[in-house]
Amino acid sequence: MTKNLKILLAQLNPTVGALQQNLHLALDTLRKAVDQRTDILMFPELFLTGYFPEDLLLKPQFVAEAIATLHKFVEKTKTLEIAVLMPTIWQQEGKLFNAIVVIEGGKILDKRFKHSLPNDDVFYEKRYFASGPLPEPVTIKGIKIGLPICEDIWSDKVTNALAKQGAELLLCPNGSPYWRDKQALRFKIVKERISETSIPLLYLNQVGGQDELVFDGASFAFDGEQKLVFQGKSFESELLFSEWKKTNGKWQCTNGQNTNLVSVDEAPWRACVLGLRDYIHKNGFSSVVLGLSGGIDSAIVAAMAADALGPKNVHAIMLPYRYTSKDSLNDAKECATRLGIRYDIVPIAEPVTAANSALSEIFAGMEEDVTEENIQSRMRGLILMAVSNKLGSMLLTTGNKSEMAVGYATIYGDMNGGFNPIKDLAKMQVYHLADWRNSHFPGDSLGNKGMVIPQTIIDKAPSAELRPNQLDQDSLPPYPVLDAIVKGLVEDELSIEQIQNLGFERDLIIRIEGMIYRAEYKRKQAAPGVKLTKKAFGIGRKYPITSGYRAFPE
Repeated sequence: MTKNLKILLAQLNPTVGALQQNLHLALDTLRKAVDQRTDILMFPELFLTGYFPEDLLLKPQFVAEAIATLHKFVEKTKTLEIAVLMPTIWQQEGKLFNAIVVIEGGKILDKRFKHSLPNDDVFYEKRYFASGPLPEPVTIKGIKIGLPICEDIWSDKVTNALAKQGAELLLCPNGSPYWRDKQALRFKIVKERISETSIPLLYLNQVGGQDELVFDGASFAFDGEQKLVFQGKSFESELLFSEWKKTNGKWQCTNGQNTNLVSVDEAPWRACVLGLRDYIHKNGFSSVVLGLSGGIDSAIVAAMAADALGPKNVHAIMLPYRYTSKDSLNDAKECATRLGIRYDIVPIAEPVTAANSALSEIFAGMEEDVTEENIQSRMRGLILMAVSNKLGSMLLTTGNKSEMAVGYATIYGDMNGGFNPIKDLAKMQVYHLADWRNSHFPGDSLGNKGMVIPQTIIDKAPSAELRPNQLDQDSLPPYPVLDAIVKGLVEDELSIEQIQNLGFERDLIIRIEGMIYRAEYKRKQAAPGVKLTKKAFGIGRKYPITSGYRAFPE
């Protein structure tokens, strides 16, 4: 039995369904692990298939190809002494499992299946997988090692069972998406399991964007005394190498790197940028286009796009009409210049006039209202989609969570687009991040340093500029108030009375709740966007469009 171990955690960015691409990434990592004389190499949860494959798992051909891909990897280990822990799917007795396969010397030595299947928030694993039995430790290099998979450590059932059967180390692969303060929650859970078992736990998380989810990496390990012995980077791929030695019957980490986590201010920016970058690249695009209005939302999306893709791959278009202020024209141009992105102006007066003329007979005798305002927005959406089609750039949409909550957006207009990086940012968080980016340069940024968002954009009152002297707060409460009520209703699922007790007017809360429910049909047709909170519109919140329920008495 060895008393020294070299363990490599592969904090990597797989692509869902890209079996051959993920295989090549695994083989490249295997070569690097061998070069470092690693004893054990572990990959993140469902690495070969990518996390999470959703209904690809209901496709027999995909399941067969995924298992065949595993065997290709196993074959490549034939002459090697390294033990590999490969999380993937496994089919047995007509059931599909979320599995981790133990590979050494060209053979599958053992398998373990995920016991605790999450079935809430963004996870629907019970739709696809059978629950595995309470696992036993596996023996690797003569050492009993427990292999809980992600949700298996969120209660004490699996880890206690492993401890009772003599597990000396716990190696846990994860597909754990980011939301605010998630790392603190992970630390808390891992410390609880160690307090119960006194067994060191190595926590490996994947990194990268997958549709609306962003995985932040930030892998780590605690020893049996709950001491943090290594910490990986946030939002970046890396190989985490650690050395362990058994002394007086306990495993201690003798060599492990520690990286400071990104700050609570930087984390949402990095999540938005990584989610945008991976969504663009993994879907075969290289560039984006967006409408740059001179307002804060489009400015921050342009800045995120420049950081994600590089300025040369971002195309901003100002689409002025008679209500567009001179300040907005100046601010949009200055923002594009500071970001170093392409900037064009396409006036919409002629096509808007043509649309109004075409509708004049049907609208005869009626006063102008929001209909005519929406024609402006929809004309902008039409032009931007035409540019997207012609130039092959994905159109980004720029609505924040506050506006999307209450329907303050035009469907088939400013909601047009393939992705929205700020979909889960409240309006005041947008302002906060703009200030933060102007004084910081993110670690993975491909954009410019310095004040990339003009202060004049941050300072001015927000307006859609669809009629003379229009301001958002003509029809909405002040954004700090709106944000707090939306958070209470959407993220915290508070009652009217609970939010009222926070100091807000009952009638206003009821009005906002009604707006949220009425706008559900819009959000169902909205572009996907990065999930930053526990309850995001889209993947994290599934409400019916048709519903007579209201949380207040008639």
